Amino acid sequence: MSDVKEFIRETVTAHPVVLFMKGTAQFPQCGFSGRAIQILKDNGVKKLVTVNVLEDDEVRQGVKDFSSWPTIPQLYVQGEFVGGSDIMAEMNENGELKKLLDGSGATA
Repeated sequence: MSDVKEFIRETVTAHPVVLFMKGTAQFPQCGFSGRAIQILKDNGVKKLVTVNVLEDDEVRQGVKDFSSWPTIPQLYVQGEFVGGSDIMAEMNENGELKKLLDGSGATA
């Protein structure tokens, strides 16, 4: 399990925006993951790394443990856990997400 935690830590710190999701950005495999991808696209995110948790049960559980958040998708910006699709939608509506994403360098 420590290998999984290390993988997650390295992934979220090495990339400005990381989304742990079900499926891929091109083919989301759940509505919440699809919604999360759409929100990121709407905010102009160009540098996005996605991790398909359906490919690895250890990563699926590991990311929940890592963030102490029970659901997928999970968004990380500059190594910090932001939240799931509901929090992303709320932050998108009030403009906080755009500021956070613009500040990460992922929208350039």
